[in-house]
Amino acid sequence: MAKKENNVEVNGEEEKPKETTVEFLASLAAVLVTGLFIITFVVQAFEIPSSSMEDTLLIGDHVFVNRVQFAPKSSWAGPLFPYRDPRRGEIVVFLHPDPQTAGMYVVKRIIGVPGDRIHLRDGIVYRNGEALDEPYVLHDRDNPADSYRNNFPAVHPSEREPLSINWSEDLASHIQGEDLVVPPDSFFAMGDHRGVSLDSRYWGFIPRGNIIGRPMFIYWSFETPEDQYTKTAWGDRLLFLGKVVLHFFDETRWRRTLQVVK
Repeated sequence: MAKKENNVEVNGEEEKPKETTVEFLASLAAVLVTGLFIITFVVQAFEIPSSSMEDTLLIGDHVFVNRVQFAPKSSWAGPLFPYRDPRRGEIVVFLHPDPQTAGMYVVKRIIGVPGDRIHLRDGIVYRNGEALDEPYVLHDRDNPADSYRNNFPAVHPSEREPLSINWSEDLASHIQGEDLVVPPDSFFAMGDHRGVSLDSRYWGFIPRGNIIGRPMFIYWSFETPEDQYTKTAWGDRLLFLGKVVLHFFDETRWRRTLQVVK
């Protein structure tokens, strides 16, 4: 009779050996390491905190962000990944360029790339002399009396405009004629909810190095109060967590699940 090693024959059938504890832990570690690599270098979860991108992205939308596409090129991985710069019309997640809000993640739509000439007239965006067709823009809270917002950069900002200190000092140096010219390695971005968005008109250009990635799709969306992101105390966070547990099924926006962001 042939000798069998590590296997047991039962009723004429060969029984596979059971996985040992060491083998199970090794498999679990491999899965965890792979998952950690993916969420660290490939995708990142991001929650939409404000209404500046409505109706494209709502407060409480949770999206996965592609961190690879806009990452700096590397010599060893360059041929493997489709690295490129952000393009006009794409939505990006980036670190806020204002030093006073350093570390804050923001999401906006790219309007101008290096070399583009941008200006607004009566709320309409002109790029390189041509008016943009922007079907994604929400105008429900536009204010015709807001001259700086609607006629940027022709109207000089008043003291009440919420400009960052650095931008208020740097803005004039980028104006040529009636246009704002986007400098190298920088991008001009605006929110889709145009009447409420604080964007490049208020804090300037996005440096190329600040861009984290591009939102791919919504993996979960929950009805969230507009001011929830300002409530950072532990008590407020626990209260909201309790709300999520109690109302997970009836306040989740199921229709937005797996919706592609564009």
